[in-house]
This record gives sequence, C-alpha cells and structure tokens, in this order.
Amino acid sequence: MSPLRLRIDGATFRDNENRVVTLHGINAAGDAKFPANPDQPSHIPEGFFDADHVSFVNRPFSVDDAPTHFARLRGWGYNTIRYIFTWEAIEHEGPGKYDEEWIQHTISILRVAKGYGFYIFMDPHQDAWSRFSGGSGAPLWTLYACGLNPRFFDVTQAALVQNVVPEPDKYPKMIWATNYTRFACQVIFTLFFAGRDFAPKAIIDGKNIQDYLEEHFFGACEHLAKRIHEAGDIWHDPVVGWESLNEPNKGLISHQDLTVIPSEQKLQKGTSPTAWQAILTGSGRACEVETWDFGAMGPYKSGTVLVDPEGKQAWLSADSDDTKYGWKRDPGWKLGECLWAQHGVWDPATDTVLRKDYFGKHPKTGAKVDYEYFVNNYWLGHYRKYSAMVKRIFPDSLMFFQPPVLEIPPNVKGTQDDDPNMIFSPHFYDGITLLTKKWNRVWNIDVFGVLRGRYLTPAFAIKIGETAIRNCFAAQLRAIREEGEKYLGVHPCVFTEIGIPYDMDDKYAYRTGDYSSQIAALDANHFALEESNANGFTLWTYVATNNHYWGDQWNGEDLSIYSVDDKALPPGAFTLADSRASLDTGSPSFSQAQASDTLSVSPGNLKKTLTAENMSSQSNGGDVRGLRAAEAFVRPTPVATHGLLKSFGFDLRNSTFKIALTAPSPTKEDAPTVAFLPEFHFPNGQTSVEVSGGKWTITVEESEGVEQQILRWWHAEGDQTITVKGVVRKTGAGSGTEEDEGYLRQCQKNACAVM
Repeated sequence: MSPLRLRIDGATFRDNENRVVTLHGINAAGDAKFPANPDQPSHIPEGFFDADHVSFVNRPFSVDDAPTHFARLRGWGYNTIRYIFTWEAIEHEGPGKYDEEWIQHTISILRVAKGYGFYIFMDPHQDAWSRFSGGSGAPLWTLYACGLNPRFFDVTQAALVQNVVPEPDKYPKMIWATNYTRFACQVIFTLFFAGRDFAPKAIIDGKNIQDYLEEHFFGACEHLAKRIHEAGDIWHDPVVGWESLNEPNKGLISHQDLTVIPSEQKLQKGTSPTAWQAILTGSGRACEVETWDFGAMGPYKSGTVLVDPEGKQAWLSADSDDTKYGWKRDPGWKLGECLWAQHGVWDPATDTVLRKDYFGKHPKTGAKVDYEYFVNNYWLGHYRKYSAMVKRIFPDSLMFFQPPVLEIPPNVKGTQDDDPNMIFSPHFYDGITLLTKKWNRVWNIDVFGVLRGRYLTPAFAIKIGETAIRNCFAAQLRAIREEGEKYLGVHPCVFTEIGIPYDMDDKYAYRTGDYSSQIAALDANHFALEESNANGFTLWTYVATNNHYWGDQWNGEDLSIYSVDDKALPPGAFTLADSRASLDTGSPSFSQAQASDTLSVSPGNLKKTLTAENMSSQSNGGDVRGLRAAEAFVRPTPVATHGLLKSFGFDLRNSTFKIALTAPSPTKEDAPTVAFLPEFHFPNGQTSVEVSGGKWTITVEESEGVEQQILRWWHAEGDQTITVKGVVRKTGAGSGTEEDEGYLRQCQKNACAVM
C-alpha cells in the first residue's frame, strides 16, 4: 500500500514533496443526515417512525451523479472533503445488523472521488443524537434501548422534531439546536458518556447502557472502516483520516443544580425548561415553563407557557414490547418509571427533587464533576477508545480530534494522548447571523471572548462596523486555534465546520437574485479563516438537493453553497449582471447587507412571499437567479507551499491575492509553490503578478474533465512574497449610503449607553 498522501509535520500538513498543504474543503453532504429511500427530509412526516426499513444508498448522491458533483467542487478549488455519514446509515435495522448495500455504495462514491484528487476524512455525524430527537445520527432503536418513547417527545417537549409538527414549514428557525438542552438529549448523552456512574441500574444484555451504546457505535464505525480497508484501493487515496463524533454533548453531566438553567447555557429559544422541569414533563407532569426568543442583543425572556403532557411520558411504558430487537433488560431497570427517579434523584410520589446536585458530584467518590472533569475524563475516555479502534485498522490514520464546540479542550499536551497524527478540529459559526438569518454589517459580538470571560460585561464585547466585525471573527478563530495549541500541543488546526445561512432577510435573495448579504457574510468568514493561520477548513455545506423553499431539507437550515434553484456558475470570468451583487462600495466585500431592515417584506405579505412558487428559480415571470455568493467562496488559495506559509489572503473588494512565505531553500523545478487561482476573479489577460523574486506561470489545466487555473511559483530561499491582482468588478471607493451611516451612528450611541 502506498504511503499516506498527506502527513503531519508538527503543526503542518506535508505532501510527498515536503511542501506545506493547505486544506481547502467542503462538507459533503448535509442531506446525508436522512434516508434516501424513502426520501425523508425533516419536513416529511409519513413513515417517520418506520425507521428500521430505510436506506441511505444514494447519499450524498448516486454513483452516476458523483462525477458531476465532484467535478463541480474540484473546479471551485476544493481539495478536501469531510465525508458525512451517520451511525443510522450503517445500523438502522437493529443492533449488529449492518447495511452492506450502503457500505458498498459509500466505497463506490469514494472510488469516484479518488479520480478527482481529493483528500477525504470520514465524519461520524450527529446532531442532538438522532433524527428522532430532533437532529441526526443514531438509529431509532438506540432511543428504545435507553428506555425512551420518542412518539411522545412532542407532547412532553422532550425534543422538538420537525417531522412531527403539524406545520413543518413554520418550524422555528434554528430551534433544533435547543434539543441539546431538552430532556431526550440530556438523558441520552448522560447515559452515553457516563451511564456507568450515574445510571448503574441501566443494564441491558448484561452491560451498562453506556457500554452497550458505545460498543455498538464503535462496532458500526469499525465495520465501515474494515470494509474500506478490505476495498484495497481507497485508503491513503482518497481517504486519509477519521474524525471523532461530531459535536459531542455532556447532557446532564456537571449540572450543579437541576432547578436552574446553567450559566454556561447561552442558547435559549422557545420553551426553556430547567433540567428539573424537563424531568417532570418527561414523566407526564404539567409545568409552567419560561419562553425565550432571540433578538438583536441575544436571547431574552419573552414569557411563560404551560407545558402539559396530560400524563403521557417520554419513557417507555411498563407494558411496552421490549423484545423486538432481541435485547434483555435487567429487572432492576423498570420501564414505565423515570430512570432518574429509580436512582433517587427525585420522588415521583411527591414530585420533589431530592438530589439537585446529583450530576454535579461523582456518585462513587463525591468529587465535584464540572465541565473540566467531563471533558478530561468522560469525553477523553470515549475518544481514546474510538482512536484505538481506528488505529487497529489504519495505524497511520490522521485523527481529527473534535471536543465539545467552543469549550476548552482536554489537557493532552505532553501526555500519552498527544498523538503526532492528531488534528485539532473545532467548529465556528457566527451565532448572530445564524440565529437571526441576517448579515448585520453594523455590529456583532465577540462570542468566544465572552465565553472565556475576557469582558466585564457582554456590552464591552460589541464590535461596531463591518471592518471591526471581520477582524473580530479573525481574532476569535485565531484565539480558538491558539487555545487548542495550549491544551493539545503542537498540531494542525482545521475548522471542520464554518458557514453562513443563505436564506437571510426573509429569503430576499431568492426573490431578487441579489446575494450581497451572503457575499459579505461568507467573505467575512473566509477572511477570518485566512487571518487565523489555521491549516485549513471544510465549509458547511454542499447539498445536491437544496432548494429555495426547504433549504438543506433538514430542520430549516439553508447553508449549502449549491442549490437546484440557483444559476449555474459559469466557467471563466463572470459579469456583475451574472452575480447581481449590489454596488455598495462602503462594504469591505462590496455588499449591501440588509442590516437596517429596509426590505420590502412585511407581516402582511410575508406568507405570500414564502410560498413554494415564489421561492423557485422563477419569480414574477422573470429569471432572478443569482450565483449563490460564488464571488466569496470561489477564491484563490495556496495548494502546496515550498517553505513555511507565513500568511495568505484574498481581498475580494480589490480582487487581490497575497502569499508570504519563508523558504528553507530554492524551489526544485518539479516542486514549485502552487496555488489555485480561479478565472472567476483572475481572467486571462486581465491579471497581473508582482513577486519578490523568481519566476511564475499561470496556466489552465484539465484533469478528469475539470479545468483549474493554477499559479506556479519558483522562488529562492528566505522571505518571499507574491501579489496577484485580478479584475475589480466595480468602480469607486465611496462610503455607504446616508441611511447606513445614520444607522451606524445610532448603534454606536446605543452601545455606549449600554456600556
């Protein structure tokens, strides 16, 4: 077997010529979260609970269509794919029953990808545990194994699941993420990571539920890994590594007081019960629960509401058929009763909490269990087993190490866990944009700084003006990378998720073709990535089935850079008419973000504008499709750098790309520094190059039917720079509109008042 195409040298990736490799990647694909047969996006209720008899074959796309999608992504400059798969795709029929047809389909897709030169790492994806608790990932039977009844999650609000709501098109935007702090996920993640300690009575097939779930999860991933190994021709090329479980969560572990919302819980939207209230409603009791909404300055309490399950429980009833999947539950684990009541957390006879700090102390030692304990013991213990499983099959595998999102990583620097093949794999989303679905060019917040206690009050974390916002994003990503180095040691850092919502401003772009808000937001995120000195990223996401009405087809998200309802990206240069971007020269990315809410949408016409007909590629009898902010995501990037890559970046406003490096020696003739240079911004005959020294070429090359414009640079040793200037698509350098200026002054005034 040939050596791995990508190896790690300290904090860098290296190719076979010892050049530094930058991972410029994409997640493929978002719709791998739900079955293809039946096609069951999260707004389809029919057959939802018939989950044993599904198939994920043709996710992320069919083998016949794969060349089209891979050629498209390669042509846009991507060299890396984070390959999304779920535990459910492998083991949906029942414990130990693996879907060999899906596995062979996956191997076939990977073989197609090999022809396009991608680096691929495998991602066992989950969100909020499972489709049946409002997310994606684990099969339905795992919830039954935990003693839960997902058919009553809606009435108990144990989870908010779009598939079962009466009007799925009115499912609140981004509310799915609150499922992490609702009853179902709180139970399952606690059992998954620490069932042996906190639920010793939960025994199934002679094992604690923690071991039962974990062994099946590892077994499913191991089975897929073995099949990839047995295929003989896809390990090393294109598959180079495996990532740990996507976005793990601690459940109830470290809760110091079940009767209050933890201070670290920053996302509150819709009903927002305490863990104690969730336990009560999960057992059929009625509770008065606070409601929250997300406004301009973040979450705020909007009122209260009575959640009354009318006696229905999120737990399986005592007379449930518990034999379907062949397991045997220990008699000491009683169905029909809350598992936490069985462990003395509360008294169902009086509905009183007995041990509100139950999950904040180790049941055996009495030691305090906080987040630091969780991540360094429960989560890290899980990762060790997962990594060992992968390394048994692929000893040289790159391991993408993903601790809980935006949390402090475990301390592994200099320990036995300090694997030289480990990659720190954090996620970052601009929460203000993601939750409000608006690009606010006037203000934003340093969320990471707030989480790390760097401000006396969040008011001091407000950043005013688009340039400050962009710099704030860059500072946050840089701080995340540096924190990873502090706790993990010297390793590459790859942001394996980052992205923006496309359905901003009440889907304004879909009616007008003007993607200027999306261009601004996406360019700000890419600017931050380039400034952070990370080793790469995989953008979230590519969805071949995305459309304007249902977005990514999952929980109301719409982050795909591709949509069937948008204009195909033309080869070569493009015109401003193609992009339909506005001419707001005051924005660093020439955008006119709709920050001042001057849209032609009102409560009276909103319902009409959001019909499926108006969200299609044709609107009002005319074609208004735009290029889906391709100006921002089709951008130049280093591919292979001879020497240390000191910095690089693309100035979209001025269509200027710069690289700075330090070379240990002159480049070899057959191994120059290489960069992807899209014709999109750098058309032939309209591009100039300035170098500190050496020679360069720009050529359009074709491979497997994919054309790419490539810059090659042969340079001397020492500090070297290159600047490439393309076509500026607009003229003038004026400031924003008078209205924008006035709004900015008002926001500055308000911010000062808050401080």
